[in-house]
Amino acid sequence: MTKYVIKRILLMFLTLFIIMTLSFILIKLLPLPAVREMGRDVNLIYAKREKMGYNKPLMVQYFLFWKSIITEGDWGVGEQMYQSLSVGSVLLQKLPYTIMVNLYSILIAIPLGLVFGIYAALKKNKWQDHMISTLVIVFISVPSYVYAFIVQYVFCYKLGWFSLTLESLDGAALFSWKMFTSMMPAIMALGFGVVAGLARYTRAELSEVLTGDYMLLARTKGLTKAQAISRHAMRNAMVVILPMIIGEFIGILGGSMIIENIFAIPGVGNLFIASINVRDYNFFMALTMFYTFISLASGIVIDLSYGLIDPRIRMGSKK
Repeated sequence: MTKYVIKRILLMFLTLFIIMTLSFILIKLLPLPAVREMGRDVNLIYAKREKMGYNKPLMVQYFLFWKSIITEGDWGVGEQMYQSLSVGSVLLQKLPYTIMVNLYSILIAIPLGLVFGIYAALKKNKWQDHMISTLVIVFISVPSYVYAFIVQYVFCYKLGWFSLTLESLDGAALFSWKMFTSMMPAIMALGFGVVAGLARYTRAELSEVLTGDYMLLARTKGLTKAQAISRHAMRNAMVVILPMIIGEFIGILGGSMIIENIFAIPGVGNLFIASINVRDYNFFMALTMFYTFISLASGIVIDLSYGLIDPRIRMGSKK
């Protein structure tokens, strides 16, 4: 198990290095924004680019990029946005908003998805199952940004329950009720797809488990249907469902980039899109590292979760 974890971690860093190398080369091949578009002093811009190493050969820039990160933990400063501010400090300011909207979405979506999936499995091939399955297909097929526009139109414009975008909450605590209600439209837009996906997996896995021979054996030993489901069926079904929940959290984290932009949430997703639009190299590389690392690390966590849920599963075993 230990050898497997070490092997996966080393492979993760190798993959991360390759992705970051390709991203660095591709972003550097793009032309810098013209000085006249910046509305600032020309000589000052040229001097700043010289100091940041933009005029050096590509391999020299790449070496300086990793040297600055490894030795100093410095991702540089913003050039096109947040001029002269440290990239790391800006990310730390934006990160709580992204974590909060994704955390709220997944915490609300998980119970709803499990409830709908379990109910559909228990009512298999009945009208309740058909109705839930049809709705699940519809909600899975629609991307999150479409939900964002629907939520804005129905709950923000027509009903007037929420504001169209995140309100200015000066002085409001990050995890306050006021902040939560202000982010509710974005939470709803992110949560619909998660609820549908989790309900589908739960329904499929639990339906298969309920037809197992050991469920019949449990009933013959005197267990009620509810006891057999809670003690045996759900435990075996969670071997597949729990890793899927972890995967949904990572997926919703990537999808929140568009949602943050639509609802004007000042998170790292909105910052990532802005860095691409204005071609701010330092912010783009730092955020690419962030999302890539989260995605690769989640793969390891998902694989290890199988062994934690069911000790019979041994990762990396040759037997």
